[in-house]
Formats: sequence, C-alpha cells, structure tokens
Amino acid sequence: MELKDIQNLIKFVARSGANEVKLEMEDIKITIKTGEGKTETTILQHAAPLSMAAPVAQAAPAPAAPVASEAAPAAEDSKYITITSPMIGTFYRRPSPDKPLFVEVGDTVQADSVVCVIEAMKLFNEIESEVSGKIIKILVEDSTPVEFGQPLFLVDPS
Repeated sequence: MELKDIQNLIKFVARSGANEVKLEMEDIKITIKTGEGKTETTILQHAAPLSMAAPVAQAAPAPAAPVASEAAPAAEDSKYITITSPMIGTFYRRPSPDKPLFVEVGDTVQADSVVCVIEAMKLFNEIESEVSGKIIKILVEDSTPVEFGQPLFLVDPS
C-alpha cells in the first residue's frame, strides 16, 4: 500500500463519519479512529524498512488541511446538481477500455443518458443521469472504488 493510498483512506474515513476503521492486509495493519475534530491513525507494517515507516506516520495530520479548504468550493457548487452513486462498486468512465468515454466535462446530457458504469460483484451497471444539463465537473477518477451516495458528477441544469 502506497502513501497516497493511505492518505486517501484517511480522507475518506474523515468524511464518512465513521468512528473507527480497521484494515488488515498481508503485510500491513491500519487502524483509523476519528473523534471530535481529530483523526488518529495507527499503522503497523511488517517487513518494512525503517525509512519506509517514517513517511507513513506523517500521513495522520493530512486530512485537516483538505477538509478546511473544501468548504469554499462547496458554496460555489451549490447551484449545480450532483449525480451520485446508487451503489458500492468500481467507477468506470467508459464501457470498455477500447471504447470512448461516456461523458466529458462540457458535454450536455439528457435525463436517462448513460454517464458511467459501476461494476459491482462482476456486474456492470449503467448509471444514467436523472437531470438534463451540462457536465461541469467529474468528481471521481476512472477505475476507482465508490460508495453508495458518493458524488460522481456535477451538472449545471441551466
């Protein structure tokens, strides 16, 4: 697991409202505890060089800065409609690797236009826009896991 993955996990847990998350893999154990205004992260990594463990321990303070900076853009985005994920799975922007993207920033979509697919339990589910408008922002990177209710796209309905 790379430092970027751990930082993203910490940010996700901080935003999710969960009190505690434990993750155990073959060579690493991560426990993230959140409380009122603080996030505590414990990382135990077996068979890792000491130089590798030091940067990982510094990842805990990272969520404080991005969370504070996200407040200002949220006010600007309030005039847009959010397309959210109806399920847990893996987000894909194209139907297959050799096909074009469903939508890009600036594209106009109609209600019931397919905007992405989410793979869940080996099934690819087409996700349709519920509104007509222009895609303003794509909030999730291709081939990344998404949660139920996670914002995927911002659409300007005007």
